[in-house]
Amino acid sequence: MKILDDLKSKRISIEELSKEDLSRILNTKSKDIIDLMNLASLKKENNDITYSKNVFIPVTEICKNDCGYCNFKKSPEDKGAIILKKPEEILHTLSESEKYGCKEALFAFGEDADEEKVVKEELKKLGYTKMIDYTYDFCKSTLEETNLLPHTNCGNLSYNDMKKLKEVNVSMGLMLESSSKRLMKTIAHEKSPGKSPKHRIETITNAGKLKIPYTTGILIGIGEKKEEIVDSLLTIKKLHEKYAHIQEIIIQNFTPTPGIEMENYPEPSLMDMVRTVSLAKLLFDNVSIQVPPNLNYDSAQIFLLSGADDWGGVSPLTDDYVNASSPWPTLDYLNELTVDCGNVLKERLAVYEKYINPDYLSPLTLDKTQKLQNELNKT
Repeated sequence: MKILDDLKSKRISIEELSKEDLSRILNTKSKDIIDLMNLASLKKENNDITYSKNVFIPVTEICKNDCGYCNFKKSPEDKGAIILKKPEEILHTLSESEKYGCKEALFAFGEDADEEKVVKEELKKLGYTKMIDYTYDFCKSTLEETNLLPHTNCGNLSYNDMKKLKEVNVSMGLMLESSSKRLMKTIAHEKSPGKSPKHRIETITNAGKLKIPYTTGILIGIGEKKEEIVDSLLTIKKLHEKYAHIQEIIIQNFTPTPGIEMENYPEPSLMDMVRTVSLAKLLFDNVSIQVPPNLNYDSAQIFLLSGADDWGGVSPLTDDYVNASSPWPTLDYLNELTVDCGNVLKERLAVYEKYINPDYLSPLTLDKTQKLQNELNKT
């Protein structure tokens, strides 16, 4: 493919390519795929493949969205549904995770759960009216009573709410998933107002304005077109170029599971994932590209050869509640996969080292984070 030849010879840069050119890369065929993977892999700064040892705590599984591919959301009537975890439950799980050396406390929520009556009632019992205030307090307790660093992912948030949570979080996250408005009229997002690209972009923008180290990404295989993948990646790139706050981009593949609306929809092909991971690596400088290993047990290594350099959060204690049918690989297995590709597995924190400074971290989080990073650097 001429575009790849021109990139390889440096006759052009990735920034000079049009959206149409980038879409052609996502349609790469045959031996050109190998060239694409090699170009992406050459962008890696070193042989390190990072991961964060975390504990995954679903604070509530109640959510206003009803995505066609979701198996996280529960209804209040569902047996075992998490309406709202209590402070003592959260602290107990955090304490257990310390025995495994976990350093990241990943708090996940259904979006705008406190708009639901059952959640309001549980919050009221604890003395709260809003989820944001409750979240602030248990994140603060996490900092004060454990050796873990909070990372909160609770959907779209206002500027003021994000500003508040920044005080007690070292990083936050929200998947863009797709910048396509068209998908809001499909089975994927038609019952999910919170997945509006406008709202999601506004939240990621506010994180940039507030200098919050941020994780975002896209979801592949939910009915998007190649041109929409390109637009989604360029949307994230534009935000990062303006604010420099995106620390990692997740390229996540849709996986059909029984019981979801899209259970009979096909998952994206391996080549679609390879092309997308490779293009993401080519588009971004100094931003990690992550592919969830538990969603790609048999193909995880090929993404390391396509420019991916991060496995994301992996928990030795808790499940991946967003992908409940896909258990985490063990760290020993991840290490085997990584070393077999000629790389080195390296633990990182929930916040990347370049963001560990007063510009990005609050006084409540900075000293503790610096201490943990220094300990990691010694290992």
